[in-house]
Amino acid sequence: MIKKLVIVFIAVFAIQSYAQEGTASPYSFYGIGSLKFRGTVENRSMGGLSIYMDSIHMNLRNPASYAGKNIDAYPFSGESRPVKFTVGSTYSSLDLKSNSGTAKASSTTFDYLALSVPMGKFGFGFGLLPFTSVGYKLESLNTSGDISNRFNGEGGVNKAFLGLGYQIIEGLNIGVDAHYNFGNIQNSTIEFLYDNDGSLTQYQSRENNRSDLSGLNFNLGLSYKTMLTEKLEFVSAFTFTPESTLVSKNERSFSTVTTSTTNPGQEFEVGRIDVDLESLGLLETDLVLPSKYSIGAGIGKPRKWFAGAEYTSQKTSNFSNVLYSSTTTQYEDATTFSLGGFYIPQYNSFSSYLKRTTYRAGVRYEKTGLNINNESINEFGISFGLGLPVGNGISNANLGFEIGKRGTTNSNLIQENFINIQLSLSLNDRWFQKRKFD
Repeated sequence: MIKKLVIVFIAVFAIQSYAQEGTASPYSFYGIGSLKFRGTVENRSMGGLSIYMDSIHMNLRNPASYAGKNIDAYPFSGESRPVKFTVGSTYSSLDLKSNSGTAKASSTTFDYLALSVPMGKFGFGFGLLPFTSVGYKLESLNTSGDISNRFNGEGGVNKAFLGLGYQIIEGLNIGVDAHYNFGNIQNSTIEFLYDNDGSLTQYQSRENNRSDLSGLNFNLGLSYKTMLTEKLEFVSAFTFTPESTLVSKNERSFSTVTTSTTNPGQEFEVGRIDVDLESLGLLETDLVLPSKYSIGAGIGKPRKWFAGAEYTSQKTSNFSNVLYSSTTTQYEDATTFSLGGFYIPQYNSFSSYLKRTTYRAGVRYEKTGLNINNESINEFGISFGLGLPVGNGISNANLGFEIGKRGTTNSNLIQENFINIQLSLSLNDRWFQKRKFD
């Protein structure tokens, strides 16, 4: 147990030490940033599929997975379920393309840290994960080809969660997660001014904004599995997240700045005026997080193979933030369709490590809910993954790969071609074990 905990802490320290901004996507400019949490590496390697649950992997998207008294975890057959630990991270590489040029960007992020403890028919889990992330540096040009505006943003929203699951009858579980959301978003916009000769003036104007966000929301889950035949298993799941509200405490100011002649991206502030947001009714605002539900089903042979599909819908059209508004940006309902599964050649093979490896694959198509210049921003991804057994055979390291694209070059927008490389540790052990004597 101590060795496994040490591994977890080392992994978290290494991830946090290496981490940069949580995203490099220009689309994190909108709303409260780009959605970061799409599930564990195991989920994401199957196209984001989150309906499958077993005794050796945490499913952070459905709290019903914490429950269950019956055991399918080799080699603990017939005994208590193991305590589960998981930690994950992602490296993303972006190729950005527009009608006027191309660029490259990358980011490395911590994705989640969580623990699940069994208690008979009950089970609980808790952890920490990033929910959204903001990280962009954008510039716009005037008709002369000179920079007219520069936009910078950073920050995001994190979640600390605590969940409880319960097994109603064999194969049927329910659960609920309570999420505390917290974080801040900071952004700035510089307007560049030129004299009659087209030369940059000495002083520029910058608008600075900061929002500190906090609030609670809940996630409800239901899962069901049963044997259709002696070898064929049916699995289904449903989750629902009600609409909730984040409180946003806001600051805004205007600065006079100069820019470095040797480093145009470096800014020096020479004066600042704070805006009285209280008189405008914007000192504290409410930000609506839309409701969301997902439903999915699949079939498979336990410890051998599984294939399933999942549909997710979110009322993104109800998203609102009175502090930031744009006539070119609208929100529409978001949907995601995922298809994926896994295959294990022989989970208990003693002669071949590759036969004990889990091979995962999937595909997803997502309508993000963001509409800019009357263009819907959609996302498509193909994923692959490996579950590599370590230690006692029920712990594993998971490696995932995803390639895809987001956005379009239509209407002067940006298309992102991305490659995501994901790594996680899923560690299991038994804390509560009866000693047997002959």
